[in-house]
This record gives sequence, structure tokens and C-alpha cells, in this order.
Amino acid sequence: MSVLPWGLLPDSAEVGADGQLLVGGCDVGELADEFGTPLFVYDEAQLRARCAEAVAAFGDGVAYATKAFLCRAMAKLAHEEGMHLDVASGGELAVALSAGVPADRVVLHGNNKSDDELVAARAAGVGRIVVDSFDELDRLERLHAADGIVPKVLLRITPGVEAHTHEFVMTGQDDSKFGFGLKVGDAARAVERAQASGGVELVGIHAHIGSQVFVAGFFEQAVEALAPFVNETGLPELSIGGGIGVAYIEGEEAPSITEWGAVVRAACEQAGITARVSAEPGRSIAAAAGITLYRVGTVKEVPGIRTFVAVDGGFIDNPRPALYGSGYETFAPARVAADRTDVVRLVGKHCESGDVIVPDAKLPPGIAVGDLVATPVTGAYGRSMGSNYNLLARPAVVFVADGKARLVIRRETEADLLATDVG
Repeated sequence: MSVLPWGLLPDSAEVGADGQLLVGGCDVGELADEFGTPLFVYDEAQLRARCAEAVAAFGDGVAYATKAFLCRAMAKLAHEEGMHLDVASGGELAVALSAGVPADRVVLHGNNKSDDELVAARAAGVGRIVVDSFDELDRLERLHAADGIVPKVLLRITPGVEAHTHEFVMTGQDDSKFGFGLKVGDAARAVERAQASGGVELVGIHAHIGSQVFVAGFFEQAVEALAPFVNETGLPELSIGGGIGVAYIEGEEAPSITEWGAVVRAACEQAGITARVSAEPGRSIAAAAGITLYRVGTVKEVPGIRTFVAVDGGFIDNPRPALYGSGYETFAPARVAADRTDVVRLVGKHCESGDVIVPDAKLPPGIAVGDLVATPVTGAYGRSMGSNYNLLARPAVVFVADGKARLVIRRETEADLLATDVG
């Protein structure tokens, strides 16, 4: 038997009377008919529950990492559930503010913030700016000389911890584009510089070791590496960043947000850290709450080799398989509990041989043109990392709860694609 592991579906998932998938009380097949495909469907109750779990695990100051998935509805939801918002660009800042999130509940990240981004953040009054380089300290001091604004800042420190994850999402090792190196002495020099500066108010330390980290013990290592430095500075805040992983495929296991928080807090207590400890979960909030629905357009059997099932998405809604070799499960929403006995190559519609969503996708037998195929655990880094490659319109997003669906991002149109083309 190779039925879909039920734990990979959103919390509210259930089987309908005809064997179809329901999420948030909504028939996902009907959602595809109403809103078109590809389509992102989010379990709103699950998003809220994970936000509440993060606040319970880390307390006030825990921030949702908006790069995982952001729109005004998501920003508002995270704020309503008590989270701060971590943004990494002027665009993400604009969305958060337009959703009504108070600026002092926003944390600005980025390894190469522009003058415009720093001006906007400081003018809005963001709660914290996470400073990433000496060049950024130069910029902040120059801007302060012009307008007198003194933002509260954290210094991003690279602790020299190599989390076991894909090299593209490792960030805590010594050889990183992010932050001030602890081992090479840059961290100490940055603290000395910031404390002597009139252009910033240094309130804490920030660290981030990577993304999709399955072992909570790596965060213990980061705390152990940082503790002497944090305690010596005596600064009142420490953010351990985000990065805790989620299960994407059968057999994977990951700590819950609650378990992650307990490990971090215990490590900090053991190390004698008295600073307020916070974190920035993103993937663990959004990923498992979302699924992506596709419509099959072509089924092509190559005798003796494989069967290709081509759908109406691909790079534009999920570049992770091409970027990281990320794995996903597949299923037919009309037969969600069916045994998946056929193995096919699920591909997108883009003009690239590498446009492969799932190389060895398990599906029930008889998948045909016009059928729906879905991938679970696509709520993070799918829509947010998508593109308009081949000038295809990016998908719509709906939130579902209590039997009702609400459109939170409409599907792009050809008019949208042409709007910035001033040719």
C-alpha cells in the first residue's frame, strides 16, 4: 500500500462523501473549478494555530518570517495572533504596513539593505533593524546625520555552526554572506562600534543557522557558541532566528514549534543567558497549512522509460525542486485516500527539461487529462519564490475555514504582465 501519509495534509483535511479531499470544510475540487489552477489553498485555522503555538513557545517578540509566504491577509493574521513580523525588503515592509501591522511590531532584515529601505524603515518606526555589516552601520550613521533618527538594532552574528541542511540555505557557518563572524572577531568589533555610535541604539544579538533544519540540537550548539559572547555584552535581547524544518515526504520527521522552543529555552537557561529570547519561524508556520492544486494537461507515455504527467504549473509556483532538489508527495484530490500504485514524472509546462515538480510521483492509476493533481506542504516558499517565467500569470491564493473560502491573492492576468512594460 502507498496511500498518502495523512499527516502531510492540513490539520482540517478530511475525506468527503465521494472520497474527495475537503480542507477547512471546502471541497478542493470545487475550489479549483471556482478559482482556477494552479491554486494555493491554505487552512486558515492551522495558520492561526501555528502562530499561537509560536507565541506560547517563545513569548512576545517572536516574529513570523514573512519571506516564507506573505500577503496582506497573512500579515494581518500573524499580527492578530500576537506575532511580530520579520521582513527582508522594502516590499515586504510595505505589505506588512498596508495590512495594518504597527511598525513597532516589524523587524527589518537583509544583508544588503538599500538607503531607500533603511529610510523607509526608520521613518515608519520599525521596532528593530537587524544590522548585517559594517557598511550598513556606515549607512545608518550617515542617515542619522541627515535626519536624527536613532533606530533600535540587533547585530546579526554568524556563530560558526554548520546545520545539516542544503548548502544553499546554510547561513550560520563561518563562510557566509550574512552577519558578523564570531570566530574572526568581527562580532566583538561590531558591538564596540554600535555601542559607540550615535546613529543606532544597540539592544541585542541575532543569529540564524539555516533553513529546513530537522535537528533541534543544532540550535543548542548555536546557543552554546553564542552564550559567552551574549553574556559578556549584557544586551537585553537575543533572537535565535528561524529555520526549524518541516516534513515534506513520507518518513520525514521534524520537531514541533513547541519542542523547538523548549530546546532553545533550556539551552539558554543552562548557558546562563538572561536576555529575552525570541525566534523567527516562517516555514513551520505556513508550509504544512498549504497545498497546491494543478490540472493535468498532457499524459505522455514513453514506452519502456516512463510516463510524463504535465500540469499547468511548475517553476512559477514552486521553484524549490529545481533549486534544492526538494521532494514532495503527490495525490489525486478526487481520490485522496486511494492507493498510489502508479509512478510517473510530474512536470510543469515551462520550456525547460528541468521543470520537474516530482521526479517519481505516486498517483492512483488512471490519471487523465483534466484531472486534478495536488502536492501537500507547499504553503512556504512556493508562491513567495515564484516567478512569471515564460510570462505565465502567477496563481491565486485562497484561505479556507468553516466551509468558506476567501480569495486573498487573485490570479494575475495578461494585463498585469503588461503593466510594467513601457516598451
